[in-house]
Amino acid sequence: MARAPERVTDESSEPLIRAKPLPRRLPVVGAPPELVPARMINEVLYCERLMYLEWAQGEFEDNVFTVEGRSVHRRADVAGGELPPRPAGAAARGGAEQAAAQRAGAEKAAAQGAGVEQVAATASPAPPRRAAGRRSDRDDDADEPAPYEARSVWLSSERLGITAKIDVVEGDASGRLLPIEYKRGHAPDVPGGAYLPERAQLCAHVLLLREHGYACDEAAIYFAASRRRVPIAIDEALIAATEAAAARAREVTRAAAIPPPLVDSPKCNGCSLVGICLPDETNLLRRLSGEELDAATEAQGPAPEADGSEELEGPLAVDPWGLAGAAGGEARSGDGDAEGEIELRRLHPARDDKLPVYVQEQGARVGLAGERLVVHSRAGGQTEARLSNTSQVALLGNVQISTQAMRALLERGIPLCFMTSGGYYLGRATGLESRNVELRVAQHRAAADEAFCLSFARGVVVSKIKNARTMLRRNHTAPELAVLSELDQLARKAAEAPSLASLLGLEGTAARVYFGAFPGMLKGTDEVKGAFDLEGRNRRPPRDPVNALLSLAYALLAKELAVTLGTVGLDPLLGFYHQPRFGRPALALDLMEEFRPIVADSVVVAVINNGVVVPDDFQRFGGAVALRPAGRKKFLLAYERRMDQLVTHPVFGYRISYRRVLEVQARLLARVLLGEVGAYPSFRTR
Repeated sequence: MARAPERVTDESSEPLIRAKPLPRRLPVVGAPPELVPARMINEVLYCERLMYLEWAQGEFEDNVFTVEGRSVHRRADVAGGELPPRPAGAAARGGAEQAAAQRAGAEKAAAQGAGVEQVAATASPAPPRRAAGRRSDRDDDADEPAPYEARSVWLSSERLGITAKIDVVEGDASGRLLPIEYKRGHAPDVPGGAYLPERAQLCAHVLLLREHGYACDEAAIYFAASRRRVPIAIDEALIAATEAAAARAREVTRAAAIPPPLVDSPKCNGCSLVGICLPDETNLLRRLSGEELDAATEAQGPAPEADGSEELEGPLAVDPWGLAGAAGGEARSGDGDAEGEIELRRLHPARDDKLPVYVQEQGARVGLAGERLVVHSRAGGQTEARLSNTSQVALLGNVQISTQAMRALLERGIPLCFMTSGGYYLGRATGLESRNVELRVAQHRAAADEAFCLSFARGVVVSKIKNARTMLRRNHTAPELAVLSELDQLARKAAEAPSLASLLGLEGTAARVYFGAFPGMLKGTDEVKGAFDLEGRNRRPPRDPVNALLSLAYALLAKELAVTLGTVGLDPLLGFYHQPRFGRPALALDLMEEFRPIVADSVVVAVINNGVVVPDDFQRFGGAVALRPAGRKKFLLAYERRMDQLVTHPVFGYRISYRRVLEVQARLLARVLLGEVGAYPSFRTR
């Protein structure tokens, strides 16, 4: 119960009322929306986890199939046309619901910025004029176009608890309507003309049209790849399945707990959210922790119809890449008595096709020309980068960017990072990132849990020490056994550290041991070794070339993880090992600990040993050392080559790039915070 405010007396003014501080309570996720989108009826039948990720957590990611689907819908998504007048006696029943539909459509259009308007169901004295080429979505032997046609019709019903945007609605003068849904794929050869998720979605459209007073007995799906319209019959069994699916969607969302992943399902192949969901990775970690997986997870949602057909189809074709034979989680035979060796499917791409753009020339300007970023140098030259190929933009130092270019980046979700000319990460500008408020609440709850923070910190520090030991074993000309042994002992002590303070002390001791042996990894002539001599770690400012390279590498890695965490939906400023401090990306620093040796230090060793960076690339200001612009450019290229290099994940066994590894680890941390996985799987190289 809240305490009453206390009255404070001020001699020079009236008595002031000052509120007592209230105990901090984390918010809870509210109830789901009352209206279930027809699309979610489709997805709850296809995969409850997919429905929850998209509807409850607001997650979405594009792939080739979703982009192709938007292309198929590009005409249907433009509102236009009109519906025929309602049959006599139907207007009274539909009036209130039509107003609700208009409100729902306006709210969603405003939220998404789509500019979609509700199509009013009014009569017209003459049939609307049809656009040229509109018969492309009909069979060659189809009848003449219907006299009425409306596109992007948004309807809702509070009684049914359903809302939908119907791609196309055709009607005749009698008021009988036919809703049509566009699909990108081929028409399947199955009973009913389509699979249950699609038919249920069309059934929801029919129910909404009936609720608004129209006569509607069937629906149709236009399959773009087959260039064929398939009729969908509406019967009582389908109506019952649709209503049960809508109720199940509300039930799953109201539970505020993400459903478990499907087990070894071909539905995951080609799903655009597979990199967010991580079904095989989550199931493997649950299995390794001793949790029994329920194979019945495959049969989520309402029971299938009585025909017993296997409902595998949904938003995507089953196994479009032919990966179903490599079922994740199957035990693979091997030598000896080893059991349960896991062979995991790699369901997401190994690399990101997009690349970051770095602008470091002082005085340069970044502008926009169509779908391209244009970087103008002070000397008059220019460099271009396509927005579609850009993953992020980093501005180092005094670089200007136009409002138009910044807005284009924000609209496309491309992070804009600001760094000092020396590479120190200052912050980023982003558009609307992840809408997953559940994850943010879980992160704040975990940050207040001392036991969780200590357990997580132990894991990342142990991984950092072990990875540093691996770096010495791989690159040192003659690593001392005493150094390797001491690092091994410190890793064991860190695994049992009683507090964060003691863990910081163990980490500092390990860093001194590691950097004491660091010069042994540098190769070359005596002159080169002398120029790149290292006497321990120093920073702010770095006082020798090696520390200047290390500081730049760590700043780039911190920037990378801050961007990745923001994309995943985590707050980069709220860490578990590094305590929150103004302006410090504490969680990014947490996750980068285990990657410091194998990413940042590895780049530094490589550019020195391969002669990419030479002593003349550095400049001195008093006691500080920094890279010249030409040397920094070479280092940035080397860093990006390392981030794009493929590496075998030590837990899952597939090969992905280091940049993709950072994203996978961040998403696994999200799975831990949401309670799906018991412990964070650290990244330790062998």
